[in-house]
Amino acid sequence: MLTEGMFIADRYEIVGKIGAGGMSDVYKAKDHVLGRFVAIKVLKQEFSEDINFVTKFRTEAQSAAGLEHPNIVNIYDVGSEKDMHYIVMEFIEGITLKTYIEKKGKLTFKEAVSIAIQVGRGIEAAHNKNIVHRDIKPQNIIISTEGKVKVTDFGIARAASVNTINSDVMGSVHYSSPEQARNGFVDGKSDIYSLGIVMYEMVTGRVPFDGDTTVAVAIRHLQEEMVSPRAYTPDLPVSLEKIIQKCTQKNPDRRYENMEELLADLRKSLISPNENFVVMASTENNGKTRIVEKEELDAIRQGAGKVTSAAEEELPEEPGKDEEEEEGFLNPNMEKAMTIGGIVAAVIIVAIIVCLIGNLFGILHFGGRGKSDTETETETETETETETETDSDEETVEMISLLGLTYEEALSALEKAELDINLKKGDSISSDEYEEGEIAAQSVEKGDKIQKGSDVTVSISSGAGNVVIKDVANYKLTEAKQILEEQGFTVNSDYDYDEDVQQGYVIRTTPEAGSSAKKGDTITLIISRGIESVQVPDLAGYTESEAMTALEELGLSGNKQTDYSETVEEGYVISTDPVKDKFVDKGTTVTVTVSLGKKDVYYSYQSEPLTPPQDGNTYTGGKVTVLDEAGESLWSTTFDGTNPGKATVNNIVNSSSGTLNVEWYYTDADGNQKTNTVSQSVTFTQQ
Repeated sequence: MLTEGMFIADRYEIVGKIGAGGMSDVYKAKDHVLGRFVAIKVLKQEFSEDINFVTKFRTEAQSAAGLEHPNIVNIYDVGSEKDMHYIVMEFIEGITLKTYIEKKGKLTFKEAVSIAIQVGRGIEAAHNKNIVHRDIKPQNIIISTEGKVKVTDFGIARAASVNTINSDVMGSVHYSSPEQARNGFVDGKSDIYSLGIVMYEMVTGRVPFDGDTTVAVAIRHLQEEMVSPRAYTPDLPVSLEKIIQKCTQKNPDRRYENMEELLADLRKSLISPNENFVVMASTENNGKTRIVEKEELDAIRQGAGKVTSAAEEELPEEPGKDEEEEEGFLNPNMEKAMTIGGIVAAVIIVAIIVCLIGNLFGILHFGGRGKSDTETETETETETETETETDSDEETVEMISLLGLTYEEALSALEKAELDINLKKGDSISSDEYEEGEIAAQSVEKGDKIQKGSDVTVSISSGAGNVVIKDVANYKLTEAKQILEEQGFTVNSDYDYDEDVQQGYVIRTTPEAGSSAKKGDTITLIISRGIESVQVPDLAGYTESEAMTALEELGLSGNKQTDYSETVEEGYVISTDPVKDKFVDKGTTVTVTVSLGKKDVYYSYQSEPLTPPQDGNTYTGGKVTVLDEAGESLWSTTFDGTNPGKATVNNIVNSSSGTLNVEWYYTDADGNQKTNTVSQSVTFTQQ
């Protein structure tokens, strides 16, 4: 099993385990070459030991690696290392469609059709390259956090089925086509059937065929009619109901001819959901219930009896025949045999009951026990209870030093000190301080408290070391390991970051180079991971100071630049370079662009010559005012009647239009001062 921090191919660092299936375990890893997260699917040991299967597995995975489509989880790499076979795939942050359905109960019509179209596109791309998935189910469909739908595990299903390991490790029988259930010929129409079942589950929240055993489910796929999805979702549009029914026809010839035809109907259903446009094939010779022959039932049991989901969907093993399920297809001889078997079973049960009653009353004894046995058992139980109560007291003792003693002397010392602990031998270690055969280290130090009955491990000295550990710093891992093994040491490795030592090369050894050790001792190589890399954080919504602090905490430097933004408030982060989520080395300078707010736009205005009204009055002057869109005064001035001129305004900010008001002054016949006001909308010119 892989653990956090381990490297595969000196490139992929394991972050953690994220899933397990029937054939493989899945890990999240960091690709240090391309600076991105990946998913690594590692074959389980039982399959890794099958050479034929591994060969087919690699061939199919390499074939699937040629699939590049937005709705398919891309395969990046296929490899093996120390009998471990793996596939490196695109890492998708999201959940499976199975989980999504469980969370929502059932999906809306539009959501289900949208998901089905995306899944269909991915399957269509595979079919165009003659790759049949064979295990389409919600567990193999991933919905990313961005809402994109992707299908995974192309090619792996075929590798399993061709190598006769199919039923033990593959897919769920709930989504298998009838031809898969009876181990018949499988082509692209099997994927269409499975997608039909997935659509059924999306809109109803349930699978159409279920049962207590995988055999029971497989038989129902073969011979039972599917309950219409509208029985569970009455408002389901008729177009999708018919599409699902056509996909799930038991006879492959009555299904959609290919994925292209299915996608066309799915798209049409979004436009005309309540139109019954789906063309169904003739029902001739397809309406009768199909009788499963004995040979076929045996094949189903072999092929589907142990089917489990690749997402660890547990199904109970078949306990025996369900008489009600199989009554319709048992031949007379089989019925007779079952009748006789039932009578024999009844006789055996009666005999067992008689024996039990006789034994209970002492009439019959079949290895039974007398009273003394019962009393002894009761006493033993009482002693056990007493011991349990004592253990629960959690009594502790203080550890003594065993250093310098032989193992036998240590046992005597513990007994003399009445310390109730279990002494165990660990690995031998070389020691300049303790002679060969003496205890050189102990797992619990002198004076430490330890609970009674606990284990203490001691390391026995193999004597003073006489082999000087060579300095292999800055050697490549494989080279360093070879050098130390030639010295007679056992070598393992660990990892650490080091900005001065290239990734994959030795930083140091433990024990350190130049010290002495004995042949057979374990030397640990500390391998460089290079400069520690971190992900650039998402700083959207951070202020400048908050962003710089966040970068500093990750070991990154911040460099500020500014820009205008129509959407980001002044003083807040617009973007970073490198962009968020990208892996960079610690110490990298990240440029943070901080918003200056909306950029000021400057306008100007120049009016036509101002002309007084032609109403017979004599005008002596006036006042002109320019207002912005909000009615605020931008500019005003007074003028005399001899040379009114023009209204000229510069540097109007963030206004593209406004109002021009002109007040003209004149004196009427009675000598009163009068005003004649003229207003008009005006447009400003951007500078």
